[in-house]
Amino acid sequence: MNFCKTILSYLIALTAFVNCTCAAERPNILFFFADDWGRYASIYAEEDNPSLNDVISTPNIDRIGREGVVFENAFVPVASCSPCRASLATGRYFWNCGSGAFLNSKGSNWEGHDNSMKSLPKFGDLLRDSGYFVQRSRKTFAFTQSHSTSAIKSFGKVPYERYGLYVGTAANEQERQQRHDEVVENSRREMQRILVGTPEGQPFFFVFGSINVHRPYTPDSGKELWGIEPDSLQGLIPKFLPDVHDVRRDFSDYLGEVLALDLMLGVMLEELEASGELDNTVIVLSGDHGIPGIPRGKTNCYDLATQVPLLVRWPKEISAGRRVNDFVSIIDVGPTFLDLSGGEVPGSMNGRSFLPQLLSKKSGWVDAKRDSVIIGRERHYYNARPGNLPYPMRAVRTPTHLYIKNFKPERWPMGNPYDAAELTSSDALYEMGLSTAPAYRDLDGSLTKAWMMSQRGSPHSKELFSLTMDPRPSEELYDLKNDPDQLVNLAADSQHASTLNALRARVEKVMNDTNDPRLTDAFDKLPWVDSTKP
Repeated sequence: MNFCKTILSYLIALTAFVNCTCAAERPNILFFFADDWGRYASIYAEEDNPSLNDVISTPNIDRIGREGVVFENAFVPVASCSPCRASLATGRYFWNCGSGAFLNSKGSNWEGHDNSMKSLPKFGDLLRDSGYFVQRSRKTFAFTQSHSTSAIKSFGKVPYERYGLYVGTAANEQERQQRHDEVVENSRREMQRILVGTPEGQPFFFVFGSINVHRPYTPDSGKELWGIEPDSLQGLIPKFLPDVHDVRRDFSDYLGEVLALDLMLGVMLEELEASGELDNTVIVLSGDHGIPGIPRGKTNCYDLATQVPLLVRWPKEISAGRRVNDFVSIIDVGPTFLDLSGGEVPGSMNGRSFLPQLLSKKSGWVDAKRDSVIIGRERHYYNARPGNLPYPMRAVRTPTHLYIKNFKPERWPMGNPYDAAELTSSDALYEMGLSTAPAYRDLDGSLTKAWMMSQRGSPHSKELFSLTMDPRPSEELYDLKNDPDQLVNLAADSQHASTLNALRARVEKVMNDTNDPRLTDAFDKLPWVDSTKP
């Protein structure tokens, strides 16, 4: 009976919302979607659970959450840039996005093959066709922009500099301040060109895809530009990593780039407020996956890789100060935007609108059945393994457990070691840390990667190196309540057999329902893999 009442209440609210949307102007949409931004913002700090969020202050990001809704359980369907963005654009699991399932076309060959990524409907196009003025900036995803107006063209190409790489390499303090001001002004112009260029009577849909948080970083920019002392992170580093100074330096630089995101967002909010459009704009903040260059981060199915921020503000319809536990995947974003704009969601989309969660007055659980997300992975760096082969994974994340299926446990999960054994000097290893080559290529180059490789034979780091870099068993199961860092694999423990079987069945059902090509190992063959390509 309570469930029926909940559904009835939602239908009444949705009907009223649709009527309101049709009768009045549809809202603008600002989608602030940052590359490699994991679940880091001060609003995610927890009093009884110390974390890296305790050492940063993100007032502009926090404002969106305070004046809107914070999603506690937002995840990506795959922790790799292009596949995640293909899923986002199409609302589909990445494995059903044709060439979009892999990071790029290197090591593949689609000549003579049907590529569904080209023909699938993209939600950005559907918004444009419904009357939205759609624009994007920087690294975003597939859709065709509206024709630029004369006002947009008058801005020319808005210059942009990645904060740390630009400001952090200034020769002196005066130049540093000048470069800082340039980044701020360029961010302001990004928003101004949309506000000025949107035709009268049309709402806008604008995606701003900052790449600040993507590597590389200016070394020690977190400390020098943002005052994040590396050793203030002691005790907050994930337990599967060595809590040493160089790893803390790496995280400090990453967190500094999160603060740069907050700076840019703040300027955009100022422009929206000055124009009178702030409260008529749905503002959505999120990222495409977690931290890069860190074992168990980007490219994996662990929380460090897949959990992302999701905050939404729209005071006309969203009750402020709410925190929602319902699980949301990035594939749900497109259906939600179509839903709130009054459009139809194509049957090709696997994602589900979370408009009910936005319109609800409740905190905590809105829909208790929305209690899991499906995650996966195929190929990141194209030649990380001989023959350009992927490392296939599928997983399910629930409030209490993470289950992972490694389909090819004989393969190296982070890429083959290749000639890593020849890199014995510290200088050579740290140079290697600037790129993905020559070893473990599915792990982006980083100071953390270089340090762990240089120390991989020492007693202090040998166990952690093996845990994060060596081949993995065919199945993994983690009890998140007792093991939040996902250190103890319970898949072989008979006491957890029923949980293992139930979660394995969830993954298999979704794979079967969506005709996942991995069921027949199609991802190891043409067109996805061309083993003849170097």
